[in-house]
Amino acid sequence: MTDLEYPWAEHPEPGTTLEVAPGVRWLTMPMGGSLNHINLYLLEDRDGWWVVDTGLPLPDVSALWETVFERELGGRPVIGVICTHMHPDHVGQSHYITERFHCPLYMTRAEYYQARAFSGGGNNYGNWVARDFYVRAGMPAAYLDELRRQWEKRSSDGMSMPQMPAGYQRLEHGDVLDIGGQTWQVVVGSGHSPEHACLYCPALKVLLSGDQILPIITSNVSVHPTEPEANPLKDWMESHDRLLKLPPDLLVLPAHNLPFYGVRERLRELISHHEDRMLAIEEHCVTPATAKELLPVLFARELDPRQMMMALGEAIAHLHLLMHKNRIERRLDEDGHYRFRSIDPDLARRSHPDRHDAPSDGPMLV
Repeated sequence: MTDLEYPWAEHPEPGTTLEVAPGVRWLTMPMGGSLNHINLYLLEDRDGWWVVDTGLPLPDVSALWETVFERELGGRPVIGVICTHMHPDHVGQSHYITERFHCPLYMTRAEYYQARAFSGGGNNYGNWVARDFYVRAGMPAAYLDELRRQWEKRSSDGMSMPQMPAGYQRLEHGDVLDIGGQTWQVVVGSGHSPEHACLYCPALKVLLSGDQILPIITSNVSVHPTEPEANPLKDWMESHDRLLKLPPDLLVLPAHNLPFYGVRERLRELISHHEDRMLAIEEHCVTPATAKELLPVLFARELDPRQMMMALGEAIAHLHLLMHKNRIERRLDEDGHYRFRSIDPDLARRSHPDRHDAPSDGPMLV
């Protein structure tokens, strides 16, 4: 793994903030599971504060926000909420905060409307579209019953989609926000989510990267039953190629793990990681295989049903990009499963089966 520079060794204690650049404060909120935290940020303006990402829709997170409002804002209000993307740990408190302060929500269009589409409960695993998707990936039909149970569990731990604010103000790539006398440029990426907004301040040399660039874990890039022929890994790789144009000396403020220096090094490492995973899949698919049969190529440990959902989606994302590159072909067999076969005649020259990255310990829930 690339050596990155971490200016801080520890996260701020919950309910407190730490200034990491002039007018930029870092705070954390709790999450369940192995990840256990999300990083959130406050941007100081003339008349108040902007919140960047909000935490899970849980009562203890709301209580911690009240502590922050009371102790960390100098008596000034929140005047705007920016959510980088639509996942529950990022938008979960957006309705609560915007209602409390009567302030606007800022998001990209695709993120806001996808969040609205999934908010208010319900699941996407009890219909024929989802059943076909998972059966074609190589899963038994009964797997959908376990997925429904896992969905119900997600509601209790805050990972289901919350109620969203009734309206928003649209962010687009290239927009410039004037906050506290500094210009913050909106830099949009894709793949982990449809239209993920990062914020870049050239004067401060700071990038709020959300989940688009994380220093240790790799964000999940998945195909879902709601768009079964999507190619999100193509979007992810192209986004990272564009992000390589960012200055090399930025302080990157991610949504998970610690702030770091080394943005270009980390982007190259992420690109290389997915290229390596695709080559390992090609080598395995000399003999046709289902997406489920490819999971040991990507992930080292046994996966529970919740992790399996994400792991399958990620495996399919790699396969779809390989299909786009004409390195893999897909056929639907009589048993209802898709099987994938390597077709690139140059594979023998490119292959290096003994020199791949080790399979991941398991997909993180980001």
